[in-house]
Amino acid sequence: MATIRALPAIGRPLSARWLAAALLAATWVRAAGPAVTPAAPAPIPNSECLDCHEAEPLPKEKGGPGKFTGVRPEFFAKSVHGKLNCVDCHSGITESPHPSKVPPPQCASCHAAEAKAYAASIHGMSHALGASGAARCASCHGSHEMVPVKQIDSPVFKFNLPQTCGACHDNPGLTAEYRIRFPEVAGQYRDSIHGRALTQMGLIVAPSCNDCHGVHDIKRSIDRDSRTSHANVAKTCGTCHLGIEQLYDQSVHGQLLVKGERRGPVCSDCHTAHQIEAPTAASFKAASDLRCGRCHEDRLAHYRETYHGKAMALGRPNVASAVAACYDCHGHHDVFPVSDPRSRLSKERILGTCRQCHAGVGPKFTAYQPHANPLDAAHYPLLHQVFLFMTALLIGVFAVFGLHTLFWLVRSVYLFLHDSRAFHEAKGQAHADTDYFTRFTPFERFLHLLVVTSFLLLVITGMPLKFYYTAWAAAIFSLLGGAEVARSLHHFGALITFTYFGLHLAALAGSLWRGRRSLRDPATGRRQLRRAWGAVFGPDSMVPSPQDWRDFVAHQKWFFGKGPRPQFDRWTYWERFDYFAVFWGIFAIGLSGLIMWFPQFFTAFLPGWIINISVVVHSDEALLAAGFIFTFHFFNTHFRIEKFPMDTVIFSGRISKTELLHERKRWYDRLVAENRLEEHRVKDDWEGSKRIAKGVGFLFFGTGLVLLALIVYAMVSRLTH
Repeated sequence: MATIRALPAIGRPLSARWLAAALLAATWVRAAGPAVTPAAPAPIPNSECLDCHEAEPLPKEKGGPGKFTGVRPEFFAKSVHGKLNCVDCHSGITESPHPSKVPPPQCASCHAAEAKAYAASIHGMSHALGASGAARCASCHGSHEMVPVKQIDSPVFKFNLPQTCGACHDNPGLTAEYRIRFPEVAGQYRDSIHGRALTQMGLIVAPSCNDCHGVHDIKRSIDRDSRTSHANVAKTCGTCHLGIEQLYDQSVHGQLLVKGERRGPVCSDCHTAHQIEAPTAASFKAASDLRCGRCHEDRLAHYRETYHGKAMALGRPNVASAVAACYDCHGHHDVFPVSDPRSRLSKERILGTCRQCHAGVGPKFTAYQPHANPLDAAHYPLLHQVFLFMTALLIGVFAVFGLHTLFWLVRSVYLFLHDSRAFHEAKGQAHADTDYFTRFTPFERFLHLLVVTSFLLLVITGMPLKFYYTAWAAAIFSLLGGAEVARSLHHFGALITFTYFGLHLAALAGSLWRGRRSLRDPATGRRQLRRAWGAVFGPDSMVPSPQDWRDFVAHQKWFFGKGPRPQFDRWTYWERFDYFAVFWGIFAIGLSGLIMWFPQFFTAFLPGWIINISVVVHSDEALLAAGFIFTFHFFNTHFRIEKFPMDTVIFSGRISKTELLHERKRWYDRLVAENRLEEHRVKDDWEGSKRIAKGVGFLFFGTGLVLLALIVYAMVSRLTH
C-alpha cells in the first residue's frame, strides 16, 4: 500500500523508468516482510473414523443381540471425551483410512499425574514386567463411553467399584495365573459389613476398594508405601475409625507397631482384610479365639481346657456359645498389660470384668486361673499335685481291674474251649429253671434305672467337653442343640443323680433304724459290739469285710488253676467295690460339679483357683467312671461267657435257683440255715415284661458300648498327634 501511495496521481502518464522503479520497490518490500506458513491439514473428523469403527451388533454365536463391537456414537457423545476427536487420544493417525491397527490411547498426554502414579502401582509395574492381563486405564474407567467418576453409572463410582475390581479379582483364570493372594476378594467384600453397608444399605460413606487400597497408586501390601502394608493398616483404617485408632495406638499391640515389631497385630490380623464382620456377630466371637491363638498359641491351648474354651470350640457353626472369649476379659482395641491400671485385668478392674458374666461374684473369684497348666508345677503347684493324684488313680484302677478282667476272661475261655458241652448244658438249665428268688427289690431296681439313665445322660453331655477336639464331640453337641442345651441336660442329669443318692441314703437310714433292735442281746437288752460288727461287716452289708479279701485271693487262684472256683454270698467283692465307687464318684464328681455350677456361692469362702482344681477332678473322675462302667462293670455283669449277651437280673430282680447255686451258694446255704429262703421266692410272672426289659437293657448297653468306642478313639487320636 505504501508503494501505491508513492506512485504519481492517477491520470498522469507513466514512463518506463517510473514503472520499473515501482516494481523493484514492491519486490523489495515482499522480500523484507515475514514468511507465511502453509495452513495445517484439518484433523480427521470423527465421522470418518466411525465409517469403520461404529458399533455393530455381535452375531448370536459371539454374544447375541444387545452386545456390540466398536464405538457407539450416542454413548461417546455423552462421555467425558465427547468433545474430543478420536485422534486426540489415538495420536499418530494422520490419514484415513490408516494403514495399521489403532494405536492405544495416550491417557498420559492429559492425565500426567495419574499416569505417573499408575506406573509405580502394582498394575503398572505388572504391565512393565510383561503381565498383559493386569488392569489398564480402560479396565477400570471404561473406554469410549467413559463418564465422570462421580456419576452413578461410572464403573469407578464408589458403589460400583466392587464389581469393577471383581472383574479381575474374582476371575478364577486370572487369579490362578498371577497367583493373586485373595482369589475371591470381591465376593468376600460384598458379604462383609463394609460391603453390605455399601451395596445393600446404600451407605455411600462405607469404605469401598479405593478407600483402603488407593486409586491409581495401588501397591502390594509388602511395599512400605502401600496403604495396606503392615505398618500402615492401622492408619488406613483410622481414616474412618478415628477414635479406635487412637485407642489401639496406646494399647500393647499398638505400641509394638510403634516400635516397628512385625509381631504386633494390626486391624486385618483380627478383623481380616475383606471378610470384616460386625464384632457383635456370633460368628466373629466364635472365630476370635483362633485369631488370638495365632500369636498366643500357648495361652489358647490352656484356655481350650476350660469350660469357656470347650463350649466355644463345640459351638454350632457361626454361632458362638454364651461364654467368655479372649476379648471379653482382655479387651479388644484396649489391650493393656495387667500391670497397667487401664487393663481390664488390673487389680482395680478385674472384679468388674468378671462380673460382666458372673454377676455378684466376690473378690476371691478373681483368683481363678483361666490359662492354668496342670503340668506346670512351678507356677501351679497344688493344681499339679491334684492332677498327678487323679492321673495315678486313673491309671492304677484301670491297671488293676484290667489285669483282673483279663485273667478272668482267659480262664473262662479256657474252660469253655475244654468243655463247651457242659457249659451249654449248664446255661440252658439256668434259662429253663422256673424256680426264682428275689435278689433286688422293686425299689432297688427303680434306683438302678435312675442310675443308668442319669449316668448315660451325664456321659453323653459331658464327654464331648472332655474330648472337644474330636468330630464326634461337635456332632453330639450339634445334635443336642448346642453348648447351652447340653449344659442344661447335664445339670438335669446331676439332679437325678443327687435324687437317687438321697433316696438310697434315706432307705439305708430307714433300714438301720428298723434293725436297731438286732444290735441288742435278746437276753440282756444291751447293745453288743459283736452284733454291731456283724451288722456293719456282715454278708448282707455292702461294707467291705475281711471275707472279701479271702474271696479275692481264692478267685485269683482259680484264674490260674490253683484252686476251686470260689462261692460267694449275697454280695461279691467286685460288687462292693462298684457300690463304694459310686459313693466316691458322687462325692468327687458331685462336689466338683457343684463348685463349677455355683461358683459365686463357693468362691464367697474359697479362692477362685478351687474352680481349676474342680475341673481336673471332675473331668478325670468322670473319665474313670465312664471307662470303668463301660468295660469292667459290663464284663462282670454282661460280657462273661456264662452271662453273655446280658444279665437281666437288675431288670427282673430275680435269680434262678440254678444260678444261685452256681454263683452264690453261700448265700443260698445261709438262707436255708436261717429258714428265710421262702421269703425270697418269687411268685409273680416275669415272662410278660421280659422282652420290654431286655429291649431297654440292650438300648442302655449299646449306648454305653458306642460311647466307650468314641472315648477310646478320642484318647488314641490325642496320644498319636
